[in-house]
Amino acid sequence: MKKLMMAALMLLSTSAAFAGDSDALKAILKAKTYDECSALVKSSLSSLASNAEKAKAYNKLVDLAMQKVSKEQSTINANQMATQFKQGKVEPYDTVGFYTACRNALEAGLECDKYDQMPNEKGKVSPKFHKSNQDRLYGLRLNLINAGQEAGNKNDKNGALANYGMYVESATAPLFKEVDRTKNPDQYLGEVARVAAVYAYQNGKMDLADKYVDVAMQDTATYKDALNLKLYLASQQLKSHEDSLNYVNKIADIYAKNKTVEVFSQYASMLSALKLSDKFYALCDQRLAEVPGDYTATALKGQQEMNEGKMDAAIADFKKAIEAKKDEPIIYTYIGFCINSKAAQIQDAAAQKKAFQEGIPYLEKAKELDPKREKANWSYPLYQSYYVVYGANDPRTKELESMNK
Repeated sequence: MKKLMMAALMLLSTSAAFAGDSDALKAILKAKTYDECSALVKSSLSSLASNAEKAKAYNKLVDLAMQKVSKEQSTINANQMATQFKQGKVEPYDTVGFYTACRNALEAGLECDKYDQMPNEKGKVSPKFHKSNQDRLYGLRLNLINAGQEAGNKNDKNGALANYGMYVESATAPLFKEVDRTKNPDQYLGEVARVAAVYAYQNGKMDLADKYVDVAMQDTATYKDALNLKLYLASQQLKSHEDSLNYVNKIADIYAKNKTVEVFSQYASMLSALKLSDKFYALCDQRLAEVPGDYTATALKGQQEMNEGKMDAAIADFKKAIEAKKDEPIIYTYIGFCINSKAAQIQDAAAQKKAFQEGIPYLEKAKELDPKREKANWSYPLYQSYYVVYGANDPRTKELESMNK
């Protein structure tokens, strides 16, 4: 009896060891088309017996997608040969189908690799498809750029995002970790990631937009544009005071890593708009300690002081800003405005006239730099100064009077 029991146990053990594919996997492996197979994988993924079966199911999807890729690629290659050697006929091919198959193959390949790298029933990682899929799929990535461009030209924002997004996602996918990129670096990744971020934003997928723009910021060629986009994306999520405070915190984090003048300006302007004066001045002082004489920090500090009615402090900072940058008409205009504001408070006519006269050289300099008032509206404060100093009938006053009507 004991021998019979042992034999039965051995039989059960052998059956388990050599168990075949589950019924769900068998159905998937019998699929003839990508769409059929994809539907089966989606509906029965949870029914598959193991990570190995899931990897096998997704690899079947890769195989079916690659059938379409190979079919259209052979026509493309034949057309290129026919054009180059002027022999044979150029045949039409399914451009959209080719691009879709490339994206499908890559998407399925990444999923296959995810399960392929998971431990089996014995707790060991023994990938079966990693190397073969790496070899046959990495070269498809460039087609996604063309696919994204074509979708964009058709105003297909979803299609553009799908293709550009897959290009970015696959760039750092574990499936391609062994690919040597030192000899052939991914020269398109930064710009594709930036464009993908724009399409993600347009599709209302802010999490993807943030993710892709961070990738674009890692490329020195696209860093500046990507940084500006990062700031813009953050500013588009402001619907409440709390959102604005969160935005300030985001900019603070960005500024800690990217102390560019663009980020500083955005950060300081937001603190000013939220009336966080103490933090604003602390930021400006920090900036000036790190970058002595910084024009932007000095000018913004002066503007904040002017808005708060601290005219003497504002004038002093605006004059420092002029030392750093002598051709900004708005700063000369601000100085004239501040001087006029102080002069208007003087009761004695002679003293007031003398005070107004002090601001005229600054306002005339603004006029010289920006005669068409494209950057600064210097005309009214200069008219005000002329009126007090030279009188209402002076030709200079009359000229500006007509300009301000």
